[in-house]
Amino acid sequence: MEVRIGVQHVNRELVLDSADTGDDVATTVERALADDVRTLVLSDKSGRRVVVPTATLAYVDISEGSVRKVGFGVAT
Repeated sequence: MEVRIGVQHVNRELVLDSADTGDDVATTVERALADDVRTLVLSDKSGRRVVVPTATLAYVDISEGSVRKVGFGVAT
């Protein structure tokens, strides 16, 4: 899963490639927000951990990893 995290007052978003399912990531985010936990902690496939204060979360976008195609189209 590709997870994009927007942080308030920060121009760039955090992007990580999670080994978890979309439902697992959503559940982790929902629990962090509902239980008044101070930080959201997510891990990517390589073991990197991202810790974001929940008070500064703007959004969390969870999507399938996109396959980037390389090549040229042929004009007809």
